Amino acid sequence: MNFNNLLSQLPGPSEKRIALRVTAPAERALRQGHPWVFDQSITEQSHEAAPGDLAVIFDNKRRFLAVGLYDPTSTIRVRVLQNRQPAVINTHWFQKKLEAAAQIREALEGTDTTGYRLVHGENDGFPGVVIDRYADTLVLKLYTPAWIPHLKEFCDALAQVSPAEHLILRLNRTLQKQTDFLHGLGDGIALSLQSPPELILFKENGLTFESDPIHGQKTGFFLDQRDNRAKVEELSAGKSVLNVFAYTGGFSVYAARGGAREIVSVDISPHAVEGAIRNMEYNQHFPAVAAASHETFADDAFDVLTRMESQKRLFDMVIIDPPMFAQSEKQIASALAAYRKLTRLGLGVLRKGGTLVQASCSSRVDADSFFDSVHQSAREAGRRLTEIERTGHALDHPINFEEGAYLKCLFATA
Repeated sequence: MNFNNLLSQLPGPSEKRIALRVTAPAERALRQGHPWVFDQSITEQSHEAAPGDLAVIFDNKRRFLAVGLYDPTSTIRVRVLQNRQPAVINTHWFQKKLEAAAQIREALEGTDTTGYRLVHGENDGFPGVVIDRYADTLVLKLYTPAWIPHLKEFCDALAQVSPAEHLILRLNRTLQKQTDFLHGLGDGIALSLQSPPELILFKENGLTFESDPIHGQKTGFFLDQRDNRAKVEELSAGKSVLNVFAYTGGFSVYAARGGAREIVSVDISPHAVEGAIRNMEYNQHFPAVAAASHETFADDAFDVLTRMESQKRLFDMVIIDPPMFAQSEKQIASALAAYRKLTRLGLGVLRKGGTLVQASCSSRVDADSFFDSVHQSAREAGRRLTEIERTGHALDHPINFEEGAYLKCLFATA
């Protein structure tokens, strides 16, 4: 993989490391492997520093605790790279960590899958970084300016471990506004010499999907639902399926290959619905997909569910995979209320004995609270849920600290 000149022109971090001391609770958390140090946990700091400078954290006896990336713009003041043993953070260090991440994904080989998460942030030892692979294109998303001074070395290591034709840089919304630290980088630019195609085709369990890494949500596709989509395929034979919050129709295509006779995909974005239609077309060589009826609505999911209930339109399977409802602790109660409302609306269009598939991607809402809210709403609707399975994260989305867990999904008959 060859890179353009933008990477080589980026300034590196200061050679002078920051020395930090932290509170006793923060020390305990670091010893347990937690990847964050918050600003209010810092009790002593040797000097002010810029985003990306390396911070070394010592315990109360001045012994090494951890080293990480300093970010004065965030309440997460240090994102930990290495704990317990000191290390030199350089290309070699990045390469070894990337090799460990790649090894976790080796089990995907042989599944005809070329779209998956290569680096899952803190859970793979790279706090503030996500990398998704779509065939020969890598999409690297940053959540902090602290990675900018290390980007050249990081990308050099990435090229050695996971070579690709194209590398696209994405920046989260907060980082896009921090132009003083970007040094000419921007959201959606190609870091590789060749410009990637606007739509990238990739495989997932033998099915073909498209990713729009620039204009699409996340990095262009919801890779984290791969296992749940496969479960839907197993349960779809002969059924009518309603997929709300469908985005580009991932669940819908799997349901079609599983033998669903009728599929309805609903998403508020016309752009996403157009993608769902194309994704179904890419897979017409599967007889079951070609035979399935596929209807789409570019409309609000709550409105569509309410309207269908009034029309007494029923389905054998209802899939509800909404966006994140709780971005802060203050929003947890309203998020649980929204999940309960969606359960009630979903059951209102689900045939007796049908299958409900309901997911949550809100990390602030813990799994027990989510599952309890779904069951509570079902009871209030006079429907008894018989659980088929509760699922969490796929292997390319590993979880190594509590706050990293976000995805939960319930399969149940009602």
